[in-house]
Amino acid sequence: MKKYITLAIIPAAFFFSGNAKAQIAIGKTTMTNDSVLLEFGTEAKGIILPAVNTAPGAVNGTFVLDNTVKSVRVMQNGAWTDLSTAGQATANPYANAGTDTIPGINGVVMGAATSSKPGVLVLESTTKALVLPKVSEANLNIPSPVAGTMVYDTQASMLAVYDGANWNYWK
Repeated sequence: MKKYITLAIIPAAFFFSGNAKAQIAIGKTTMTNDSVLLEFGTEAKGIILPAVNTAPGAVNGTFVLDNTVKSVRVMQNGAWTDLSTAGQATANPYANAGTDTIPGINGVVMGAATSSKPGVLVLESTTKALVLPKVSEANLNIPSPVAGTMVYDTQASMLAVYDGANWNYWK
């Protein structure tokens, strides 16, 4: 009897592993659709970008709060694009100032087993996307944003990033 149960479990494991979906919802119980890799609930909270002095090896799509130029930036077409006015960003008081690392661990990768890209959180997929936290009027409804906070403002229909001094909107 044991042999038959084991033989039945092995094909079932292969069947279900092939249908597994690598999707994560934070603050909600369901995903919008199958094209979503990471999605957030409806609370007035955002993603807080890492505050860095340098970002060696950054690839297109990398978002950071750059302490050196004091701006929220994105790597685009191999160059940094400021998403806020340079020189205005303030330091994130909650950022880890140390250099604590776990040997062999470069960050969390979602959507694949590994990634060659550097980052704290790497979303690795050619068919799935990140759905930013959605907040209506972020400048009014996130009362104490932290430098580097990023959301999708549903009232403005734009990406909103907070640099520690001002909300900056991008369409």
